[in-house]
Amino acid sequence: MASIIESGWLYLITHFSDFQLACLGSFFLHESVFFLSGLPFIYLERAGWLKKYKIQMKNNTLEAQEKCITRLLLYHFGVNLPVMLASYPVFRHMGMQSSLPFPSWYFQESNSNADSILLHPGRFYILLGTPGLTYKMVVQACAQYATPFGLTSEYAHPAEILFLGFATIVGPAITGPHLITLWLWMVLRVLETVEAHCGYHFPWSLSNFLPLYGGANFHDYHHRLLYTKSGNYSSTFIYMDW
Repeated sequence: MASIIESGWLYLITHFSDFQLACLGSFFLHESVFFLSGLPFIYLERAGWLKKYKIQMKNNTLEAQEKCITRLLLYHFGVNLPVMLASYPVFRHMGMQSSLPFPSWYFQESNSNADSILLHPGRFYILLGTPGLTYKMVVQACAQYATPFGLTSEYAHPAEILFLGFATIVGPAITGPHLITLWLWMVLRVLETVEAHCGYHFPWSLSNFLPLYGGANFHDYHHRLLYTKSGNYSSTFIYMDW
């Protein structure tokens, strides 16, 4: 299995530049993982399947879901992609590389854990330092969906995308990871935030097994209370929440 992955990676680094992989490759990977993991929750909600696990009984309208997808595409191409392009020199300066051999799994796991530890204080202090009027303006976009459905995990004001996006990438920028470690971190972050906004609490949800993991059952409370510093911001670990 490892040789297959390394062969595929060798093809990528042979046929594409570091810039293409780090920017365009990362963007394509993000879009693929985000929409493939988030879209099924729209169909679950509309079909009424697994309704007994739904946290809120209210359903979103088709118009609201279409608006969410349209706005997401606008923000992804208008905000996320330019940020990826602009941050490439920073990652290169901090030591990011894409060559073989891969770093050990222990090193990759350590980097991901360090990134996660740095992420939560960053998010906490950004939210804590946001003035009330600015907070209301920023959270208004997210609060349009009091009943989240997976894709709403990235439906946010551009300012929130930039602020919290910075908190997400500061860890990888400091640790200077291998590109595959950065991709692994990004995939885990996307899957985690989609799960926290999916609107369902399943028997197999991670919050049932991992101590201090928030998940959808915890974070959903934040969406139900509009325009208030309600707490329950965390979509992952809740040790800095209230």
